[in-house]
Amino acid sequence: MRIARSHPLVSQFEIHARRWSQIGARQPPSILQNSGATLAARLPLGQNAGEVSDMEAEAHRQITRRQFVQAAAGSVVALGLSGRSTHAASTAETPPAIAWKYTDAAAPVALAGVARGSGDEATIQAVRTAALAATDFSWLSRGDTVLIKPVCNSGNDYPATTDPVALRAMIGLLRERGAGHVIVADMSGVQFLRFSPDSLTGSTRELMARNGMLRSIEAAGGELHAFEEHGWDSFYDEMPAAGGHWVSPLLMPNILKQVDHVVLMPRCARHLLAGSTLGMKAAVGWWRHDSRLEYHHDASTLAQKTADANTVPSLTNKLRLVLTSATKVLTTFGPDQGYVAAPSTGLVIASPSLLAHDMTSLAWLLDNRASTPTDQRDSAFEDPNTSPTMVNLANRVVVKFLGGWRKALSAETLTRYDHGSIWDDRVLRRAFENHGGVLRLDFVHADPSVPPEIRQRLSADVALPA
Repeated sequence: MRIARSHPLVSQFEIHARRWSQIGARQPPSILQNSGATLAARLPLGQNAGEVSDMEAEAHRQITRRQFVQAAAGSVVALGLSGRSTHAASTAETPPAIAWKYTDAAAPVALAGVARGSGDEATIQAVRTAALAATDFSWLSRGDTVLIKPVCNSGNDYPATTDPVALRAMIGLLRERGAGHVIVADMSGVQFLRFSPDSLTGSTRELMARNGMLRSIEAAGGELHAFEEHGWDSFYDEMPAAGGHWVSPLLMPNILKQVDHVVLMPRCARHLLAGSTLGMKAAVGWWRHDSRLEYHHDASTLAQKTADANTVPSLTNKLRLVLTSATKVLTTFGPDQGYVAAPSTGLVIASPSLLAHDMTSLAWLLDNRASTPTDQRDSAFEDPNTSPTMVNLANRVVVKFLGGWRKALSAETLTRYDHGSIWDDRVLRRAFENHGGVLRLDFVHADPSVPPEIRQRLSADVALPA
């Protein structure tokens, strides 16, 4: 349906765009996070069950989701998109069949289990168990500086962002193993932070204060480094080793050159644009906003650029460990809101290999997505990535935030694939190309609390189909 320019949805879109841009220290009014099964699970993350009634919680869920979708629908007019442009992105493509082969290498993946409802100590122990099974920390010399790169896309609670309990555990473990200085560094998403040569709106530090990461950093003796606080010129340019999709060099933060090691701590979540956000997608948090503009504007290769960005030599030469607390999984919408699955046994996933980690993490996301109620995952209202049109409208809104209306009008079409398995994922497919084939994963038997059926399902999901 073509919407007239005077349609009230256009005004609603513009109001929401202004609210998103005026983020300061407050949360956007349309942000919602759900976990569905009980009243406490259906409320926005961090809100107590006693604060609202069942009816109010359901109304909040429905209204805010529909406001988002309506706002994006209004952007058809606000961006001046033609019927032809939206029709071109109206169906998902089927990924081409590729005869993948294993490389000679195998990569260890350690899994540790956390029973649903356990306290912080169970997560802390699981982080230690998985990390110590994945690496012997022989790379860490006494006094070294380690940078932990979490995901602070927003001020929303885990799993929309990195688990602050796991972050505290990792800082403590690194210090125990001899690290002299542990820095936690990131820059938040464009919906909450705008950065240019002469202006800055929003704050990673304030968002970390809201989602609990700042408290964990301070309690464990770490140091927060928000990239934007050090200015537009505190970045260096470097091309990925895997070429062909990035036109300009990536703008990476100077501090990456100053540290000895990097530990990546993403989350396991659905993503409105990319389908999933795991370790490789977390690379966006490194970049200055001109790199983010190219990423979203040249959207036809967004997935390939995601994988290629993780081949920047100054990053790959220092990345030692990737660890995700996936005791909760954001299975719809994303990256900042959605249905929160809390499996009876949650996982901590750790590997020295980013590719091996993401293969496992995506399998775990799809496993939990399969058990998500269908009314939560099978409509554009609840999970906009199911609609290619919605994906492209939302991406153009991001481009507008980064580069203005003119750039938004000229943005390329973002092709999406349905995720029937990890082999459909465009980011992984490009990473396999960069790696010269598929990694064979060696699941380390680190923790007997992981049920055998979970280990068996994941092992099957990451094994090449016969």
